[in-house]
Amino acid sequence: MTAKPHLAVLGTGLMGAPMARRLLGGGFAVTVWNRSPEKAQALAPDGARIATSVAEAVREADVVITMLDNGAVVTDVLFAQGAAEALKDGAVVIDMSSIPPSTARDHAHRLETLGVDHLDAPVSGGTVGAAQGTLAIMAGGSEAVFQRVKAVFAPLGRALLVGPSGSGQLAKLANQAIVGITIGAVAEALLLAERGGADPGAVREAIRGGFAESRILDLHGLRMVEREFTPGGKVTTQIKDLETILATADELGLDLPLSRDVHRRYIELRDTLGGGDLDHAALFLQLEAASPKRN
Repeated sequence: MTAKPHLAVLGTGLMGAPMARRLLGGGFAVTVWNRSPEKAQALAPDGARIATSVAEAVREADVVITMLDNGAVVTDVLFAQGAAEALKDGAVVIDMSSIPPSTARDHAHRLETLGVDHLDAPVSGGTVGAAQGTLAIMAGGSEAVFQRVKAVFAPLGRALLVGPSGSGQLAKLANQAIVGITIGAVAEALLLAERGGADPGAVREAIRGGFAESRILDLHGLRMVEREFTPGGKVTTQIKDLETILATADELGLDLPLSRDVHRRYIELRDTLGGGDLDHAALFLQLEAASPKRN
């Protein structure tokens, strides 16, 4: 696409809203829609056009970006609420939600029969990355379609095509397995330091720059030290991703014991400790509660 395409963004929540602002700031014309209309309306001062229905949002769009809660919601918005039927021939749907790879492949096939191209392109980087335009974008689909819309990705972050349809979602599952397991590792390490009598904040600083350095140690380790769990990525979202990881592993005949254990602990954090709406770094609280201090 040489001229800037008209965009529609479906889903303007924690991630979708800052992404829409980045696209508006990049000079794109953007129409937005959200199930809760007030979340879409909040983008009007930034220059977004507000649509009252999905069909209205996508009718004139060259590229439609979806950033929705899960696969069932994406399916509903695309195929039950009229988006797919309203899309013009040659449009591209970029699904940046995190959904099962099999669902992404199904969406690509169904849209293809309507003359619409599809990329699954989930992201990593959280709300900070969305606001700063530094998201890691993992795309699945054809090289030709990816190249057509590459300029759309530029304000959002670094996009890489990782394989055919569904591959972007597989990459996101790999990412989320690493994130969930590493959060557990950092939480265990800082809990070990604290219970042993060391200053966990100082330990975190001391080991940074060595082999243990990571974004998780940097950002989520600080959350644990400060016991500040206002959500960027919610526990409920991490649970959803881990459940998709485990279901996909079952389809492939794989056993992922570390993912299974972390999933069990996140479930306990949500159901027993009431931490479903906390940041996923709050896994620290589950590990802490599972090992009460000795008298």
